[in-house]
Amino acid sequence: MTSAQGPAASSLIIASSATVAAIFAAYKLYRWSGLGGDGKSSVTVSLPSWVSEGDYYSRTYETDEEMMALAVHLSAKNVAENTGGPFGSAIFKRNVDTGRAELVSVGMNRVVPLHNSTLHGETVAIQLAQGKLKSFALSPELDGEGGKRQFQYELFTSCEPCAMCLGATLWSGVSRLVCAATKADALEIGFDEGPVYEKSYDHLKQAGIEVTRRVLEKEAGDVLREYGRVGVIYNAR
Repeated sequence: MTSAQGPAASSLIIASSATVAAIFAAYKLYRWSGLGGDGKSSVTVSLPSWVSEGDYYSRTYETDEEMMALAVHLSAKNVAENTGGPFGSAIFKRNVDTGRAELVSVGMNRVVPLHNSTLHGETVAIQLAQGKLKSFALSPELDGEGGKRQFQYELFTSCEPCAMCLGATLWSGVSRLVCAATKADALEIGFDEGPVYEKSYDHLKQAGIEVTRRVLEKEAGDVLREYGRVGVIYNAR
C-alpha cells in the first residue's frame, strides 16, 4: 500500500514545497517593498533647491583652501536657508599629476528636514557621488600604462566627521579626507559626535586614506557657533 501511494505522495510533497517557496518569496517581496507598513518603498536623499542655483560644478579647483571654502559655504548656506544642520561636504576628483580637481558631488546635513538621522553632510555627498559614478567605491583611477594612479577622490568636510561618517569615509573608497572645524567645536554647541578618537584617524591612515585637518578651521567654527545660537541641536539622546 505504501508503494502504491508513493508517486502521489511525492507529487504532493513537490507541490507543497513549491507552494511554500512561492509564499516565502511573496512574503519577502511584501515585507521588503514596504507594503506591510505605510506603503513606502524608498528613502529620499535630496539636496535643497538653492544648490542648483549655485555655480559649483563649472570651475576647476586647485588648492585645499578653495575646496574647503566650498564645504564651509555649503554649511553656512544650509543654516541661512534653514534647510538642515551646519555641516557641508564636497567630493572632488583630483588629477594626481597636476593637482587640479573637479567637483563630483556636494552634501549638507539634511537630518531634520528629511527626518533621517543618517543624512549627514558626508553621507549625502558619498551617496550622491557613488550614484553619479555608478560605483559603490570611490577608488583611485589608474592609467593604462603600468597602473600608475591618475585620479583620486577626496572628501572635504566642514567639520571632523562623527563616528558614523568616519565609518562611511572608510568604506567609501576615497583616498583623502580633509576637515575644517574640530570635534571640540561640534561638542561645544551640544552635538554628540560619538566614539571618535585619534586612533580612529590612525585606522583611516592605515587603510591608505590620507587625513588633513584644520583647513579653514576658524571659518567653519564660526558657522557652528552661529548655528548653536539659532539652530536645533538634534541628538537622539
